[in-house]
Amino acid sequence: MKKTKNLWLINFALRFAGRIQYNKVIKASKNCKKASMTTLRGIIDYAKDTEWGKAHNFAEILEAKSDDELLALWQKNVPVTDYEDIRPMVERHKNGEENILFPGKPKMYATTSGTTGQPKWIPITNEYYDNIYNKMTKIWLYCFMRAKPRCFEGTTISIVGKAIEGAAPDGTVYGSVSGVTRRDIPNFVRPIHSAPDAVFAISDYTARYYTIMRIGIEQNVTIIVTANPSTIVEMQNNVREFFDDYVTDIENGTLNKKLKIEPEVRAVIEATLKPNPKRAAELRALKSQHPDILPKHYWPDMQILTTWKAGNTWVYLDKFKGSFPETMIHQEFSYFASECRSGLVLDNDDNTVLFPHYHYFEFISEEDLENPEPKFYQLHELEVGKRYSVYVTTWSGLYRYPMNDLIEVKGKFNTIPKIRLIQKINGIISMTGEKVHESQFLEAVKRAEADTGIKTKFAIGFAELETSTYHFYYEFEEIDLADDKIAEFNKAVDSKLKEVNIEYEAKRDSFRVKDPVPHALQKNSFETYKERCILQGARDGQFKLNLLMQNEDRHAMFKALVRK
Repeated sequence: MKKTKNLWLINFALRFAGRIQYNKVIKASKNCKKASMTTLRGIIDYAKDTEWGKAHNFAEILEAKSDDELLALWQKNVPVTDYEDIRPMVERHKNGEENILFPGKPKMYATTSGTTGQPKWIPITNEYYDNIYNKMTKIWLYCFMRAKPRCFEGTTISIVGKAIEGAAPDGTVYGSVSGVTRRDIPNFVRPIHSAPDAVFAISDYTARYYTIMRIGIEQNVTIIVTANPSTIVEMQNNVREFFDDYVTDIENGTLNKKLKIEPEVRAVIEATLKPNPKRAAELRALKSQHPDILPKHYWPDMQILTTWKAGNTWVYLDKFKGSFPETMIHQEFSYFASECRSGLVLDNDDNTVLFPHYHYFEFISEEDLENPEPKFYQLHELEVGKRYSVYVTTWSGLYRYPMNDLIEVKGKFNTIPKIRLIQKINGIISMTGEKVHESQFLEAVKRAEADTGIKTKFAIGFAELETSTYHFYYEFEEIDLADDKIAEFNKAVDSKLKEVNIEYEAKRDSFRVKDPVPHALQKNSFETYKERCILQGARDGQFKLNLLMQNEDRHAMFKALVRK
């Protein structure tokens, strides 16, 4: 398999551009308080003449003579503001109005799920895209090269959303910011990508993964970038089902005619394909040696895999443990969301360094989450080992915006805290005061597995408020596990949950929370659920699933997946 075209130029350009931006992170890290206040003052000045800025006295805040005075005026004049508070203003922007939340109009919108059932349209301004997204991508790739100097000798599979999915009433496009970032890369860098951008315009879920893997497995892939680790599971499942079809396509330079691919998209992709009987023969030989063929067999030179590893993602990580070369680095994707690309993992320790020169951050301690008047901490005030919820102010019209994430401070990068996601705040359920955390439920499942010897592939819990009952759904490795064993396992989960949460124990012992009800799921239930969500419009790259929730719509979807 040949090396990437123009490798020397790509390495030089990425290293040169990335080092410049990386050095700016180093500078900010020397005094994160100063960097934070400079950013806050800059955002206030940027938006002072907007409708939002005038309504919240931005010009007066800027008259502050010191950083402490600026912060006091900021917190006095600007309330915590979630998406539903600004939805009417975003709608005005979508209909063509300018200078509402930020100067002018946005470059685009990133759409993501909302708490009310309506999607959130997150504005992405030109300032945010040019000064945050583009520069951060340069740092990210530079860090890949620092960790694995040979990482760009092969090609990259980068799973992104469709760049443009539609337009607001005024014509401003919406879609995937990562897709737009990939679309806008310089032409000389394009050879690092294994597949053309058109692949991500394939609507059919199975056909998209088939095409990604059919093209990728032909090449020497050295990097995979995808936020969601469940995507890696889906890719490997696709290989198991379609490997022989891939090989036939590679041999003939074709793309399976049975796939549901839009004709105009198929034409673009097929124009890039050529017969490759040599690689087809190699793959057939590998399959004969390794019947359960894995990435370490067909991509033995893999250098870096980056996915989310924090929060509840361990349930997916276990599914491809041992599938990749031992010499490969599996790096945390970093603490990202549609609303805010907060920072990056700069060292191979899976903790995100927040970027105070890009955004302004505020925090509430875990102990203060239910306090109606909590204390807000600045970045430099965070303590290692403590947990906080995150609030961001960005160059895209989000002001003191709650990310609804619980993070833990794991260390320092000079003066900047390094953080790790623990869980979503709305992954905490309390029907009668028990305050069960998603992480506690997952810990109880893991401990129950150790005690009983019964293994699960997937688990999820739902609270039924009307009856004060938890419903726990398990996909067991032994798919036909007997009912008495299911009951035994569920009883162990209940017992372990009492051990890790004394409030749950008290509510169970007082019968205010009833016995949890177990349900055995069908084979590949998570994969089926995810596919249904994507067919309904969810983006693969953004796909997230709380594993403990109170949501009847999602609960109904899992009820339909119970083993018959």
